[in-house]
Amino acid sequence: MQYDFDALIDRSQSHSLKWDVKAKELPMWVADMDFQTAPEVITAIKKRAAHGIFGYTTIPDAWYDAYIDWWKSRHQFVIKKEWLMFCTGVVPAISSAVRKLTTPNENVLIQTPIYNIFFNSILNNGRRVLESPLQYDGTCYTIDFDDLEKKLSDPQTTLMILCNPQNPAGIIWDRETLAKIGKIAEENGVVVISDEIHCDLTDPRREYVPFASVSETCRNNSITLIAPTKAFNIAGLQTAAIYAANPRLRYKIWRAINTDEVAEPNAFAVDAAIAAFQKGGAWLDALRQYIFENKQLVLFFLDKELPKIRLVKSEATYLLWLDCTALTDDSKTFAARIRESTGLYLSDGAEYGGNGNYFLRMNIACPRSRVEDGLHRLKDAVEQLL
Repeated sequence: MQYDFDALIDRSQSHSLKWDVKAKELPMWVADMDFQTAPEVITAIKKRAAHGIFGYTTIPDAWYDAYIDWWKSRHQFVIKKEWLMFCTGVVPAISSAVRKLTTPNENVLIQTPIYNIFFNSILNNGRRVLESPLQYDGTCYTIDFDDLEKKLSDPQTTLMILCNPQNPAGIIWDRETLAKIGKIAEENGVVVISDEIHCDLTDPRREYVPFASVSETCRNNSITLIAPTKAFNIAGLQTAAIYAANPRLRYKIWRAINTDEVAEPNAFAVDAAIAAFQKGGAWLDALRQYIFENKQLVLFFLDKELPKIRLVKSEATYLLWLDCTALTDDSKTFAARIRESTGLYLSDGAEYGGNGNYFLRMNIACPRSRVEDGLHRLKDAVEQLL
């Protein structure tokens, strides 16, 4: 079946956060896609809507089976039914876990640059952000294990939030790296939350490694957050899952999400997730190929037309991390000037911590013509600002 990812869909009247912009602006910032979700998901939602009664919803066996079967076939990892819990979203789950697994003023470690909302989940709950910056060699990022071990060994550090695959740089952490993280964390009594929401958006023929699959140590000292929302563009339906093999951690997170009232699905959340995982595979594979081709377009354009901006090698997500070191050390001002001069709305890298002051983040999950438009606007902006 062919899918039309080139179709330009007007989102301006849909209460879209992403498209709440001025006329003629082009938003390529927040992480949602400008593609309709898989047809099978739309069909499932329409069928549910046609019923016409939207009361309280339970979690059927089919929901558990959908997650279990998908992870077994797609990611070669067996999730047991008793490990799984429904949650309205990955971010609510992180915030609940921070409140339940740590006490005020304790450190929660993150590896920066990292998804900016992690900062909010930590700081808004009265905990301290402890950054372990990734090392950048001008081409790619790696983990500074000396720094990581030093900071995880601090008795005040009790929780680590891992982004796997990594946002914003699109890194797929390998098995050896994840095992080393897990070992250091366990030795220092630090629980790991693994945010794996981008795991289904790897480049074609590339596979991510579930943190819990690496070793018994990783599996028993972690809580994993997963969802169909990024891969199938259904974040507004508020549907996600948590799994934890360790029964004590599982009980704690179950209590946390129920205390915070984020453990009950809306009327569409279950059916959408089941349809995505049971019937959306072909659509997702076509999407991954399309996004990969968009990445190649950006890489070629920058190399030819904007050599002062470099694309950090990405193997996952539809979010590109643009190295603007040759142009700025103040990405917030730089992004604002680009938007003011051309209408191109990118995320400034500073909000992701670490060395983000030198970077911009670009969302390329949109029709190719919009990617091309964005690239030309970026070139125009650079030429105007130089």
